[in-house]
Amino acid sequence: MNKKKILESLKKSKFRSKFRLNSKYREYISKKGIKTIREHAYEITEKRISSKDIKNDGRQTPMKGHPVFIAQHATATCCRECIYKWHKIPKNRNLTKEEKEYIVNIIMLWINKELSTKDEY
Repeated sequence: MNKKKILESLKKSKFRSKFRLNSKYREYISKKGIKTIREHAYEITEKRISSKDIKNDGRQTPMKGHPVFIAQHATATCCRECIYKWHKIPKNRNLTKEEKEYIVNIIMLWINKELSTKDEY
């Protein structure tokens, strides 16, 4: 999937487009550094969505608390159902290394786009 094309489609979703990085999250990213945020994205992806067997799929990603969580909702990488619907990655098997990389990359692309905007929420 073309990541930039997906982000453009997600912007058209009323639900997905409401997610933004507020000043608290921007400050957190600034303090931790983008490399650490990428590491967090890998850890969260591995822990919360990489398995095919997620008991609380659709409810495992909080709506606040970490910039990666916000990015997951904005990019439809928050649960296996959304990943399937938007990114066409099957949910009946564990994610491959390449799929995890794709998910982290789209999360980081969204975060970087947010950081480059002047609007703070």
